[in-house]
Formats: sequence, structure tokens, C-alpha cells
Amino acid sequence: MIKDETTPPGYCLLQNLRVDEPSSCTCIFHRTHEDFCADGKGRMLIKNSYNKNDREGYVVNGPAHTYPGSDLFSAIDEVTAFQCKSWPEEAQLWLSQEGIGGWPTEEMRRYCETTGCFVVPVGSKHGSNQQLEWRISTSTAERYLVFSLNITQIRCYILMKMILKTLISPQCEDAISSYMCKTVLFHCIHTSHLNQWQEHNLLACLKCCLVSLQDCVKQINCPHFIIPENNLMAGKISYPVQQQLLAVLEPIIQCEVWALMDIPIDDLGMRLQEKMTMLPMYPPGFYYHSAVNVSSEVSGHLMYTFFYLLRLGSYSKIIRLVRKEMNPFLLFNTISILGKIYSAVESDTPQKSVCRLLAPQFCSSLGSVMASTNIDTGSSISHIALAWFSAGLNSDVSSSRLKLASALYCAGEMERTEYVLSNVEEKYDLDVVAPVCGCSGNYTMALKPGFLSKCDTGNEELIKDIVAFCVVFMRCEINCVPQELQYEMFRATQEDLLERDEDDGWIDCAVVDSLPYLYFLQYKTYRHLQRGADQQRALLHLATTIDTDRNLRHRETALNLLGQCLEQENRYDAALCCYIKSRNIRTRNNAANIHICKLLSTISLRRRVPP
Repeated sequence: MIKDETTPPGYCLLQNLRVDEPSSCTCIFHRTHEDFCADGKGRMLIKNSYNKNDREGYVVNGPAHTYPGSDLFSAIDEVTAFQCKSWPEEAQLWLSQEGIGGWPTEEMRRYCETTGCFVVPVGSKHGSNQQLEWRISTSTAERYLVFSLNITQIRCYILMKMILKTLISPQCEDAISSYMCKTVLFHCIHTSHLNQWQEHNLLACLKCCLVSLQDCVKQINCPHFIIPENNLMAGKISYPVQQQLLAVLEPIIQCEVWALMDIPIDDLGMRLQEKMTMLPMYPPGFYYHSAVNVSSEVSGHLMYTFFYLLRLGSYSKIIRLVRKEMNPFLLFNTISILGKIYSAVESDTPQKSVCRLLAPQFCSSLGSVMASTNIDTGSSISHIALAWFSAGLNSDVSSSRLKLASALYCAGEMERTEYVLSNVEEKYDLDVVAPVCGCSGNYTMALKPGFLSKCDTGNEELIKDIVAFCVVFMRCEINCVPQELQYEMFRATQEDLLERDEDDGWIDCAVVDSLPYLYFLQYKTYRHLQRGADQQRALLHLATTIDTDRNLRHRETALNLLGQCLEQENRYDAALCCYIKSRNIRTRNNAANIHICKLLSTISLRRRVPP
């Protein structure tokens, strides 16, 4: 195997050597000269037409010669390949790259190295010596990686192949291959946490893969998983085909459930429709039959109701009072009163539990108010404010930590912000954590089996591990709020104010669900740190969460944040779609009305500017 400056990444030239000694051949006797070509240095190179199959009925498909089969014979795929026992040089870097979720593991990568590689007879589409180039294939290593996948990852790959065969290939034949789909799946697993690849999260995982495939098409670059310099799409997708692919992929990504219903393979569409009809509102695992599981379900719903009422009946009402009176000192007074009640009660009663669980939430809000004052005066966040933040960190799994991260971000401390956000992402178990919002009542929650099983103990201290409150910012905390979220504090027009109920006091605050806010802050932080790949990963997670998490209580706010991120990516059409979706959820008291006007103005101004 040899390479020179003209050989593309992932390809090589093959030089024929003598049998009796490791030196190059100058004459070929055992094969015709049509299979060999001497280069300018006198080396005898093997053409990739070597051992070409000219039998009737066989179709050339890349390096493979395929016989479609008949009534008497099964379909046959033949690939001529030479084995190389050493690991390719271009793949050496891959051996040291560990994914976010630890896949592939160090042990897996070291085993892959021992499998060597093959060279197969196909040249690159953009190389200068197509007839002499041989593609380096790491198929044995990739086969081993496939065997390491869990059932959700395998199902995701199968669904991608079904979508490719049913919805994409009929309109854009041969533009996307199943090998590209597998490569995209590998990249998605490599850049995400393994706890996301669970059975109940299959649609979110599928969407993640389809969005990644869409990004590859936009850039016309699908990096080989092990040799990333090898672009699998190079020379295969023209501009018209790219636009056609994007037009096909966009509706599939937006409505992947309905797209799956159009798939006739294995009666998938019909079976999915039947399943959705039987279970319209509940996630897999909701229905239980044993007494143990029924007990777990009852305990979980009781525990969730307790957390919900705690947020709705106490914290939210006091925050509204602080907002209405414009007196942040009420927070300190509230903490003092809770401390006195807690000390006065001797035994461990419900009153003590409520005080113990409420106090950290108010500590976090007080720390945010102080930090906002510090930032307003141009100072760094004071030690007193950080101390109050610290006292409130265990209010739940995420909201208080996100308030701290938000304050650090607004103070310009990006490295500390990134550390806090990473800590939140690590603690936020997507299979367990339940969002809790006290802004309004009358909604149902599809609790996850992991949450229900954790609630068997009946210990309310689990709040710091299994509950994610929405993040609430009052106007006195405005300097701890990124500009994109500040719009939510001023979302109401005079006409909107006339239509309000007494329970709508939270609307003057900026309120957002924890998980979307985590990904939004990650996007903004990585943008400042100029970590492009992490930034795009956070944006993808934000979009996927909004589309797939039905437990979000402030989806319209999350859509407004996503729209502003897309504006910063210069994706104005997609941003406008987000704002329109947001406005469809909540017509009044919605900052989307502001964003739509601003965006249309921006688009209009850009069209007026001469090129």
C-alpha cells in the first residue's frame, strides 16, 4: 500500500511486489498487462479493474458486483478485497478519541486496531488516478462496533434504512446510501450520552440521526467514522440533488411519526398507528399488572403531586408577591420564617419537610437577585451572592444550578459556566427526571418508569435527584438573564393585560423549562468559547427536546429561544417557523409576536441592501 500527494484520504495505491523478495516487480507474467500500470517512478501499480466480474446479469455497485437473484438463485454480493494486517495510518487518531458517552470504549478501540483493514477496488470520485486508487475499508472493525450497539441503536438504524428505501431513494436515487446512514448513527452515538439511547426515547434518537444526516447534506460532507478525512459524499451529490434531498428530509424531520406511518415494510405504518391508538397519552412501561408495579405507580404519582403542589402553592405564590411588591427583601424574610418554623417543630412532620424543601429555592432566588445587582454595577458576582447560590443548589436536580450558570454567563465567566452546565447535564438522567412547573394547573404528566421506581422509598429528599423545576427569573434578576430570555419579561401588550387571569402573574417573569434552558445556555456558552462542534450539538439537543418531550410546560418559550439561536445561525426561515409554532401554542402574552416583527424587519432590510 502506498500513498502520495495525489491520493485522497481513505484511498491508496497498490504496488505489485515480487514473490521471492520484498522488492517491486517490473514485469508481470502471471496476469495480463491490462490489470497493471507502471507509474513515472517505474512502480508497477495494480488497477482497480483487477479481477473484474463481467458475468451477465451482474451490476456494479461501488466495489461490489451484485447479482439481483432469480427464481432459482438467491441474490449475491461479491467484493474483491486484499487484506492488510496493519491498522491504516489515517485512522491512528481515532484510536485516542473517546466519545461523550464513552463509546467506543478504550478496549473496543484497541480490539478494532487488531482487525486490520481491507483494500477494495474502487476509486474516489474526485481523485486524479481513479483507475489506480483502492479504497481502504475498515469493515471488520465496523462490524464489531455494530455488534456492540444496544437494541434501541439497532432499531434506529433499521428505521433510517426504511426511511431511506421508502421515502428518500425513490426521489433521490443513489444519493444517500445505507452505509452513510450507519456512519451518521455512529457519529450520533459517539457525540451523545449513552443514557439517551433508551427504548422509550427511540423517536428522539431517530430525529437526532436524521438532523445529523441533514447537516451532512447541507455541507455535502459525511465524514467516515474511523477515517474522518474521507468524505463519503464527495463527488456524489450535485447542487440540484442537494436541494432535492433537503426538501425531502425537512418534512420527515418535522413530522417523523407521520413519516413512519407511510412505511409499508413489515407493516410498520399500520402497526405504529394501532399502537398509538391503543396508547395515546402514555409512554412505554406505563401499564403495570403486578401488585409491586401498581404500588410503584401510585407512590410515584403521589410524590409528583407533592412536588407539584409544593411549587404551585408556596414558591410560585411568594415569587409573585415579591414581583408585585418589587421588594427582594421579602425573599430574605421568607427564608427566615421558614427557618423559624423548622426549628419550632420538634418531630419530623410534613411542616418540617415543606420548610426543608422550600428554603433552597428561595436561597437560589436571593443569590440571583444579589448577583443581578453586582452585574448591574459592573462588579463580579459577590461572595455573599455565591454563598446563597450554594445554599440553594440542592433545591432540585437542575433549576438552581441553571440560575447560577445563567448568572455566571451574564458576568462573562464562560469557563465556570461551562463547568456548572456540564454538572447539570451529568445529573439530569433523562430516564428518571420529571419536570415540575407551578406556574399553572390543569395538566397531565406522563411519568417515566425510572421516576416511578425511584419513588418507592417515599423519601422527599429525592427531589434533588428526580425533579427538575422550571427556571423562574423576576425582573429584579434581569442582569442574570441572557438577552434572548429577557424578552419574556416584557411579552405582554396593554391588550394582553386586559385578558389576564389572577393566575397569570408568572407571565411578567421569564420562565423556562430546565432541560431546554440547559441546552440553550450550552449553545451560548460554547459559541463564546468558539467550540463549534459542541455548540451545534447543544442546538440539536435543544431542537430535539422541544419536538419530542411532551412534558414541557413552557414550550412556547423554548421555541422562542431556539428561533433566536437559528437567527444567529442565519437560518431565518427556520427561525420564523419556530416563532409561528410558539404563537400557535400561546397567541397572547407571547414574546414570539415581538420576534416575528423583528425578524421580518431584518429580512426586509437585507433584501433592500444591494449585493
